[in-house]
Amino acid sequence: MFDRLEDILIRYKEIEEELLNPGIVNDQKKYRDLMREQSNLSEIVEKYLEYKENKKTIEDSLEMLNEESDEEIRELAREELNECKKRIAVIEEELKILLLPKDPNDDKNVIVEIRAGAGGDEAALFAAELYRMYVMYAERNHWKIDMMNLNENGIGGFKEVIFMINGKGAYSKLKYESGVHRVQRVPVTESGGRIHTSTATVAIMPEADEVDIDIDLNDCKFDVFRSSGNGGQSVNTTDSAVRLTHIPTGIVISCQDEKSQLKNKEKAIKILRSRLYELEMQKAQSAEAEARKSQIGTGDRSEKIRTYNFPQGRVTDHRIKMTVHRLEEVLNGDLDEIIDSLIAADQAAKLSKMQEES
Repeated sequence: MFDRLEDILIRYKEIEEELLNPGIVNDQKKYRDLMREQSNLSEIVEKYLEYKENKKTIEDSLEMLNEESDEEIRELAREELNECKKRIAVIEEELKILLLPKDPNDDKNVIVEIRAGAGGDEAALFAAELYRMYVMYAERNHWKIDMMNLNENGIGGFKEVIFMINGKGAYSKLKYESGVHRVQRVPVTESGGRIHTSTATVAIMPEADEVDIDIDLNDCKFDVFRSSGNGGQSVNTTDSAVRLTHIPTGIVISCQDEKSQLKNKEKAIKILRSRLYELEMQKAQSAEAEARKSQIGTGDRSEKIRTYNFPQGRVTDHRIKMTVHRLEEVLNGDLDEIIDSLIAADQAAKLSKMQEES
């Protein structure tokens, strides 16, 4: 591990020297690449330098204990030695996590698809609540929301909603949200007061650009139709909505949120690119079955991941067997405790696997 850390430190210093070269600004691509590499390495380097500083303090404290006769100074040296030893143990664990292979998609924006599942109108109402939860979580992180398509059911529920979250690190946080979300409560449409169980599916896809997925427009069929639902004066008066069919895969995407047919077409292509990229990711994960097992349920739409129980005011994540009794706060976007626990569990699983292999 420490040989690798020394190599990273050497590379970091090389980047610093290259960036000091006045001529580097003339090559904007190389400049951006170096800045990105420096940013990716900076956290590891800072932590490693802290490690080295604590190791040096330990050496100095031991030397002082061997040479110093003043008991008061020796006691201070002992305290400093113990503190640094404790800190060193913590830093070593932090460095192990920082050295775990990075997910290349972690810094990307995400496209979120939420669909009502079992439960009719109640499932659609729950899907709308999940949408609101993620919007409020995005706002807490100062991320931006871009609506891509919305299909409402007429009573405030969403049969389907597709939207993009733009923000650095959005995928690294939200990738654990893919799967089946289950709600247990008395629906507003239930007159007998019985508790029902309904579901909604969430799919989190990293935004894919043209470098990731090249789409041949000859493989795409576009149909236009009139928008329905909320959308302003153009609704039901112009053929602005777009339906894209990707012939090789059979994927169908409808976009009608924009008044412009061109903008709806652009959004449909963006969604298609991310869906095709997700399919490629799933193929790669299937080819690496063992690696897939070490992950905490990322990307599998069919997996039941979480239950929102209204009578007991609790949220349970089934993958890590975690329950929090803060249902209202969670639905208001306070997802940090759950997501941080999922990240920690994923890192622990990967660390364990890495140690088994070494």
